[in-house]
Amino acid sequence: MGKAKRIKVSAGEKRKTKVGLADQIEADKSVTAKNRQKIRNRNDDDEEYVDPTLTKKILLQARRQQMEMEEENEEGRVSGSVKKPLTKLGVEFSDNEDESSEDDVQGTHYYENIEISEEDERALEKFMAKDPVPMRTLADIIMEKLTEKKTEIETQFSDAGTMQMQELDPKVKVMYQGVRDVLSKYRSGKLPKAFKIIPSLRNWEQILYITEPPRWSAAAMYQATRIFASNLKDKMAQRFYNLVLLPRIRDDLAEYKRLNFHLYQALRKALFKPAGFMKGILLPLLESGTCTLREAVIIGSVIAKNSIPILHSSAAILKIAEMDYTGANSIFLRIFLDKKYALPYRVIDGVVFHFLRFERDTRELPVLWHQAFLTFVQRYKCDISSEQKEALLKLLKKQSHHVITHEIRRELQNAKCRDVEMTEPTTEPMNDIQTEPMSCQD
Repeated sequence: MGKAKRIKVSAGEKRKTKVGLADQIEADKSVTAKNRQKIRNRNDDDEEYVDPTLTKKILLQARRQQMEMEEENEEGRVSGSVKKPLTKLGVEFSDNEDESSEDDVQGTHYYENIEISEEDERALEKFMAKDPVPMRTLADIIMEKLTEKKTEIETQFSDAGTMQMQELDPKVKVMYQGVRDVLSKYRSGKLPKAFKIIPSLRNWEQILYITEPPRWSAAAMYQATRIFASNLKDKMAQRFYNLVLLPRIRDDLAEYKRLNFHLYQALRKALFKPAGFMKGILLPLLESGTCTLREAVIIGSVIAKNSIPILHSSAAILKIAEMDYTGANSIFLRIFLDKKYALPYRVIDGVVFHFLRFERDTRELPVLWHQAFLTFVQRYKCDISSEQKEALLKLLKKQSHHVITHEIRRELQNAKCRDVEMTEPTTEPMNDIQTEPMSCQD
């Protein structure tokens, strides 16, 4: 039997002192304090001071909120006070407000400041509809449906209570009235779950009517547009844009002469469904005949800054070209043409006929019309036929501008039309080139 090996003790460890058996028994019977030192790792990084730039942002926002509260209190005391200006934020935006840069908070604009003179307004009023059709809102349509259903039931059935527009449970109605109160004061953060499930309901318009969209805050309208654009189909999104978003944007512009930042971002989110945007916002706005220059420039800036599929843009150009003319039509035509799409010939022909309609118009056309004409000629002069080219040159004799018309005529005269066959010169083979393979020499 071999010897037991000794256990090596490292230099850092101490040898245990020998204790007798009697002392060990006595020690086990009593409790003794151990010399144990508890080491706690404390993160001193948490105790560091806040970054100076973040402190500056916090103080800036606190001052702004305090000034807004003071202005609201003064507006409540004094009647007829001046409206407070809207906060001007930057072009770039983020869903997380903490990621916004200091430049965005301190005053860069998300679209150009629009200064409209009285002469421009008077010139554009000549082309606006004299008897515009009033725009319908979600509340108008819901009340019409309720009235129609009620009349139909009273005339055809005596006890058809189940055929009314889905009678809501009182608890559901009270819940969505609470959602209404939340949305009217919403600034940031999470939305109620009851509101997020509205797009999945069959009677989503009826439920949305309970929340009273005209009372929503601008931030709530942006969040609602995100939810409905993501979860609704094109036709349903078109109804939301036309009945809820568009009336709110027009009211905001009419009241403040500027569009709120959140509403501007709601327009950008609405382009997630381009078909719904065209049919629910752009075309109804132009068909109303009351689209102002300010509305056209702001909504046009959304179209100019975002990519749109060519099929939707082509359909929109064709529809605008066939409408009764207003000054806003020229703005949107110029914006679409500046995107430099490869448009089908049908769309190009529609735009040509749009301009040729004004050959016998006795009114003095605004500068916007001449600018749209110049943009079309610059982009698509090679896609028109020779007959259209001659007709457009004749149009310049009837409708002219002292600066722009000269540029349009120069572009048309140098244009190569699509129906002209371009023959390339034939090249003769050169004599010094050998046609037979060379023989290899050793």
